[in-house]
Amino acid sequence: MLRLLVLLLVLGVSLHSVAKEVQDMVEKIHWLGHDAFKIAASKVIYLDPYQIKAGQPPADIILITHKHHDHSSPEDVRKVQQAATVVIGPADSLAQITGDTCPITVGETLKIGEVEITAVPAYNIGKAFHPKEAGWVGYLLKIDGVTIYHAGDTDRIPEMKQIHPDIALLPVGGTYTMTAKEAANAAEDLQPRVAIPMHYGTVVGKPADAEQFRQLLQDKVAVVIKTKE
Repeated sequence: MLRLLVLLLVLGVSLHSVAKEVQDMVEKIHWLGHDAFKIAASKVIYLDPYQIKAGQPPADIILITHKHHDHSSPEDVRKVQQAATVVIGPADSLAQITGDTCPITVGETLKIGEVEITAVPAYNIGKAFHPKEAGWVGYLLKIDGVTIYHAGDTDRIPEMKQIHPDIALLPVGGTYTMTAKEAANAAEDLQPRVAIPMHYGTVVGKPADAEQFRQLLQDKVAVVIKTKE
């Protein structure tokens, strides 16, 4: 916690604007590389597990944003899947996933226990990797009183102006998603309390993209660059 507080002070963001429950949740969010995260809160939630290390705690919920192999990975799902795990994603992303699966579409909200999960649009503008008509998604999670937005593979899209999370997980690596500059602009649309960069360092993008993202949001949004676990 002290490390996080020091980081926020360095960024020049007032701690009074970052509620304690949001700071606590940031500490519970673990970046597993690329777009993959583990949220170790009242439920253990994985998002787009890909090339994750063995020995992770079992999942209560797994969320998949779209069918590309680096997001919908049956091998990685199995590493954290147990009998009670619910795997949620667009129907085409669940085609090779076994166990308890639940398809979701853009605009749909599911509730798993006390966790509320809403699928939001994720798509490219001006490139064809993630077409809007595919119906692929990002997620808005409400857990333990905090809202977390995982943008999925997306560009800066108009729908982001309607999403106002406490914490935003945003792709910064370019090529298939937003560049660092585009992601910084998206963060200004979203106005989260904290932004965490993703989608760099594995398939595309470099750590320098995450650092540029942080610099562009200096004194605007608190940025936490997570160490890959």
